[in-house]
Amino acid sequence: MVLENLRKLKIDDYIREIRGRLKRSLIEAELVVDGVKAELVTSNTRFGGKRLWFKCPGCGRRVGVLYEGLRRMGCRKCLGVKYRGERYKGMVEG
Repeated sequence: MVLENLRKLKIDDYIREIRGRLKRSLIEAELVVDGVKAELVTSNTRFGGKRLWFKCPGCGRRVGVLYEGLRRMGCRKCLGVKYRGERYKGMVEG
């Protein structure tokens, strides 16, 4: 018997399969945070994979982070919030 005639079991193949199953189950799952449904969507990567994103409940854009505002959840653009550094951009410190 020679090695080439034997079936290979590679751990990397199993990990890839499990990651694929996990992504599919995440996309199909209903994620609800404080009564607001946070939908998941995907985009294709350059190497044939998929990347997970949240779909903003306000504007529908793909985002990596959702924020919980005073009365709603959304991306920072929908909530009208900025990073501290952006708020003072262009102002002269004195």
